[in-house]
Amino acid sequence: MIKTQDEFKTFVEEENKKNKIPLGFGIARVDLGSKGNVLCATYPLLNWNGENLGSYAVFCRVAKKVISKSDSEAIFEVDSDFVNEALNLFNPFLAESLNNKQIHKNIQILLELQKMQNLKSSDFAFRFVVIYDDVKCQSVESSYMKLLALSLGKAKLRSLVLDGIFALLENVAWSGNKPYELSYLRENEIYLKLNGLYPHIDFVDKFPRYLMQVIPQYDNIRLLDSAKTRFGAYLGSGGYTQMPGASYVNFNAGVVGTCMNEGRISSSVIVGNGSDVGGGASILGVLSGGNSEPISIGENCLLGVNSSTGISLGDGCIVDGGIAVLAGTIFYIDEIEAKKIQEINTNFNINENNLYKGRELSNKNGIHFRCDSKTGRMVAFRSKVKIELNKDLH
Repeated sequence: MIKTQDEFKTFVEEENKKNKIPLGFGIARVDLGSKGNVLCATYPLLNWNGENLGSYAVFCRVAKKVISKSDSEAIFEVDSDFVNEALNLFNPFLAESLNNKQIHKNIQILLELQKMQNLKSSDFAFRFVVIYDDVKCQSVESSYMKLLALSLGKAKLRSLVLDGIFALLENVAWSGNKPYELSYLRENEIYLKLNGLYPHIDFVDKFPRYLMQVIPQYDNIRLLDSAKTRFGAYLGSGGYTQMPGASYVNFNAGVVGTCMNEGRISSSVIVGNGSDVGGGASILGVLSGGNSEPISIGENCLLGVNSSTGISLGDGCIVDGGIAVLAGTIFYIDEIEAKKIQEINTNFNINENNLYKGRELSNKNGIHFRCDSKTGRMVAFRSKVKIELNKDLH
């Protein structure tokens, strides 16, 4: 038995010489389907990018029952032997862990598991999951780990390989946090309904909702409709407000600071600090529709009500309500305004005919996009309005 913290430190150094250092690891509760298939994986703690390598050394030492393993990821069964052997290795930290539940979170997980009579049933199990390399996921467990890393901000949006996760995740009926196989509901519909046991189905999807897996990290993050944010979204470092109605944030998308959102932030879209996405405004994503280039919205931008944006915007841009700013949309910019735009965008080239496609204006700062109400012509000019969010609301 390890008796001192110095002995534990030596153990960790020696153990991790034998282990491949992970991108991420954690213990997950997995909900199982009728054939043992994984429907959902929930991590009470995510260790990411070099965090808690002492715990990693312990878990690797006691992990003996391999469920699956490859060069990029591994999954092991967590049973009572795993828990007890790990706690023995953590012996120098047990007393303080028992007295303070806010420290040594990996030990806290083991202590909770030790209290449970059953660590495995036909409906659930516990597993130690490791991701070694950021490549295409091979399991539901690793897919959920990556989505959690994005939602917690431990991995930057658009930084992880998520290709193929739709094929791994099963489409299930969600009742609260519990996933039900659709085949189970169909096969047992008569019994469940006649006995008053048919679950209240909230939605059917491959993904849970953000709040089903993530506690907002800051007290000033407000979500007024839990249905409108998908697991794998990131809601910034505080000050985000999402109103009900047309608002939505998809996975691998979100904001990097204070933001008001009453519109649609589609997959892979990143919205900058201080920006306002107006009611019904839509920012194009990359999952469908032929758009392959992820879109970013800069800081202190305003997307007007029911507008559509299909190019990236620099800082301080405005898109008027009801118009579409797409890559192929033609905008008229007179010579005087073009020179003003060039003053703050050195990479902006002035056209002799004063006509510019939306893609030529992508990522440019300080542009106001508008439809001329008299002529119907799409125009753009140097923005004169400073966008500021209401500090009392954020």
